[in-house]
Amino acid sequence: MELNDVICGHKSIREYEDREISQELLDEILNAGIRASSSGNMQSYSIIITKDKELKKKLYSAHMEQSMVVDAPILLTFCADFNRMRKWLTLNDAPIHFDNFMSFMIGAIDATLAAQNCALAAENAGLGICYMGSTLANCDQIGKILDLPPNVVPVVGYSLGYPAENPAPRDRLPPHGLVHYDQYHDYSEEEILEIYKERNEKGWKRYMDIPRLKEMTERLGLKNLAQVYTIAKYTKESHHEFSQTVLNYLETQNFMNNE
Repeated sequence: MELNDVICGHKSIREYEDREISQELLDEILNAGIRASSSGNMQSYSIIITKDKELKKKLYSAHMEQSMVVDAPILLTFCADFNRMRKWLTLNDAPIHFDNFMSFMIGAIDATLAAQNCALAAENAGLGICYMGSTLANCDQIGKILDLPPNVVPVVGYSLGYPAENPAPRDRLPPHGLVHYDQYHDYSEEEILEIYKERNEKGWKRYMDIPRLKEMTERLGLKNLAQVYTIAKYTKESHHEFSQTVLNYLETQNFMNNE
C-alpha cells in the first residue's frame, strides 16, 4: 500500500484470526523497527517476541486482562535497554553510566520509534495491532514475567496478528488543534470547544453504541466524554498509582542513580 494509506488506515485490532505469522514476515517487520532513528545510533532498546501460550496467560493479568493478549499469535514488547550498552562499555574500558532518568528517556524514545516502525510495516503487510498502555503502567509485573535484568524497562507493547474484525477508524483532532508554528499558541475557550467538537460527538456516540460502555456511563452518571476520560478511564488516583509504580521500577532497574 501507499505509505499514507497505511498511516491513515490505522485502527486498533483486538480480535485475531487463529493464524500464525511466518518467520519471514516477522523478520521483515522487526528489520523495519531496527532501521528506526536512534539517539546517537546507540539503539538503546530491545524487542521481546512472546508466542508461548503459557507465558501469554501470565502476561494477561499484567496487561489488565485484555483479551488480545491471549488471542493474538504474538505480543511484542519494546524495552528501554542500557544493559547491553553497559556491558559493551565494560569490555572496552569505558566509563560505565547510563543509569539515570535521562538515559531511561533516551531508551524509551528509541523503543517507541522502533515500535512504530514495526507497527507500520505490520499494517502494510495486512496485519493488525493494538497498543497496550498497560506495558508501562504495569512495567514491574511485566518485567518480572519477561525476566528483565537491571537497566531494562518495558515501555511499549502491542498485540500482533491477522485481523478478525474491521472496526471503523477512530476520529482524530484536527491538525490546527495540534500543530503550532514558530511558538506555542495557547488556546482560547472558543478554540478548545471548536477543536474538540467532533471528538465530543463521535466519542460519546461510540460509548452509547456499545452496550457495556453505555451501561458503565449510566452507572457512573457520566454526562460527557470529558467525564468519561477523567472519572472512568484515567482517574487521578490511578495515574498517581501507576506513576509511583514506574518510578519505583526505574529505581529497581538502576535508572535513578543521582550520584
